[in-house]
Amino acid sequence: MIFEETKLKGAYVISLNPLTDARGGFARTFCKKEFQQIGHKKEFVQMNHSWNRNKGTIRGMHYQIPPYQEIKLIRCVRGAVLDVIVDLRKYSPTFLQHFTVELSAENKKMIYVPEDFAHGFQALEDDSELIYHHTEYYTPDADRGLRFDDPALNIKWSLPPVMISEKDKSYNLIDNTFKGM
Repeated sequence: MIFEETKLKGAYVISLNPLTDARGGFARTFCKKEFQQIGHKKEFVQMNHSWNRNKGTIRGMHYQIPPYQEIKLIRCVRGAVLDVIVDLRKYSPTFLQHFTVELSAENKKMIYVPEDFAHGFQALEDDSELIYHHTEYYTPDADRGLRFDDPALNIKWSLPPVMISEKDKSYNLIDNTFKGM
């Protein structure tokens, strides 16, 4: 695996080193020793699978508040998505800045999202699917979100939004009362 740190400290785009032959291919998607080299110490305790019927669908921007913050490792296994992360660390020089990367079944890239980041994505193809690994259990009382279209974030989505859950549309816009994590 090749770990490329993004402009948001602690967040990495991970490229796989597949081995291929006439049968197909093989790639390791997690190795504890390799992830320890970027400072990863927590155990992944939950894995989720998201599928999205329509391109243009947006999910996010989700995060959990303390003490339930989570690290996420995300990979697209079918189709393609524009993956977006936002730094919510109040003392970070990149507070409220975002980073985007295309994850696809074809490019086999993953993103490592540190604690205290919001995460979301937009399906770029019909029937896109993601696998998420989490270091914390989903905790409904700690579940929070940012608006996908918040002018303070200025996220440039690749396609016009076609489907967004009522919950994701209901998040408040960031104002001067938002202090981060």
